[in-house]
Amino acid sequence: MKSTTCEEVLIAGGGLAGSEAAWQLAQRGVRVTLLEMRPNRMTPAHATGLLGELVCSNSLGADGTSSPAGILKQELRRMGSLIMRAADASRVPAGGALAVDREKFAAYIDAKLSSHPLASVVRQEVTDIPAEPAIIATGPLTGGALAEKLKSLTGDGLLYFYDAASPIVTLESIDMGKAFKGSRYGKGADYINCPMNEEEYHAFWEALVGAETALLHDFDEPPRHFEGCLPIEVMARRGPKTLLFGPLRPVGLEEGRGCCAVVQLRQDNSEGTLFNMVGFQTNLKWSEQKRVFRMIPALRNAEFVRMGVMHRNMFVCAPKVLDGCLRPVGRDALFLAGQVTGVEGYMESTAMGMAASVFMYCAISGRPLPRFPRETAIGSLLDYLVTAMPDTFQPMNVNLGIFPKLPGGKIHDRSERCAAYAIRSAEALESFIAQNPQLLI
Repeated sequence: MKSTTCEEVLIAGGGLAGSEAAWQLAQRGVRVTLLEMRPNRMTPAHATGLLGELVCSNSLGADGTSSPAGILKQELRRMGSLIMRAADASRVPAGGALAVDREKFAAYIDAKLSSHPLASVVRQEVTDIPAEPAIIATGPLTGGALAEKLKSLTGDGLLYFYDAASPIVTLESIDMGKAFKGSRYGKGADYINCPMNEEEYHAFWEALVGAETALLHDFDEPPRHFEGCLPIEVMARRGPKTLLFGPLRPVGLEEGRGCCAVVQLRQDNSEGTLFNMVGFQTNLKWSEQKRVFRMIPALRNAEFVRMGVMHRNMFVCAPKVLDGCLRPVGRDALFLAGQVTGVEGYMESTAMGMAASVFMYCAISGRPLPRFPRETAIGSLLDYLVTAMPDTFQPMNVNLGIFPKLPGGKIHDRSERCAAYAIRSAEALESFIAQNPQLLI
């Protein structure tokens, strides 16, 4: 940990981005006050008051550098990410993905920040734009008075879409006589697979598209969904075969050959007693979820410990309102971080928290704000927030399409192509660190 600076930074929001930003700054010797309203005031999606609580899936995505998500994780680990430390310490089996025990994951983050000598965690709701220097990382569920203040700050640059979470069932309630273990394409046996034949699938599909959804109180209609996280019923209404090319695709599973559809369940805690329904984010009424999802043969007697829920996610139109360093245009030491900036995903949110802390550290210490190389996943995400088309702007996950193209001819094998991007990313990040050694914690 570096020597203490004379500045103190206020961070609003104790999710992934806010927690990461607080850790990064404190590790650089900056005093931080982290304001988090939970558990005094809860959101529609949270269940605890722990910092860094995951509200949707417990999977943080692919963890190898043969994927864009893995490249981003590689960069975050190199930058000393607290979130990655927590993920590695609370990992549960998930094939090639990095999935965590959500309670142990959040408890790790909460304990690290609560015990840090330069971090003060205050359980208090933020209702106004804080005085500079400050980072706003209140997340996509920002609401109330602060949301109104952000609207005033960004003008017409405040948008939203609807997001949803999947149900969780107990292991003992799964009929393993009608299910089998295995990961797609031979990557271990970390998932429980629930097959359906053609008759069972079509009965399930008809029930799903006809099921009653919950009302979205106080939200505009019709809801705007993020394509990367569509409710299962919305996907199903696009046609009877849509799910068979999506979360229920019956491919890559040796034991599942010949079945019409496969529902996958992923371990949700380290004890292996809870499993979430992969790709089953939903806004169906809870009674309808039980009725329809129990039509899956292996889940006939499923015990649901958490039902699927839907909530509205808020974000700013970054190309209109941010300056390329996560500051609202015209501000000197006010930064946004996390999904509110217009990125989508746990790791992407974490990356924006880390980047905001780097920019803040430079701003309060009188250094020029650095630019992360576009060849890195972090730099590519930051570049997307500046260069995307404002009129069609939507939250973005990390993907190869936002990286600069590789020189030379196209590499057709995707794993080899990602590996080449990963090598270039690592080299670019090392060069960035060498030029800015004070930024490494």
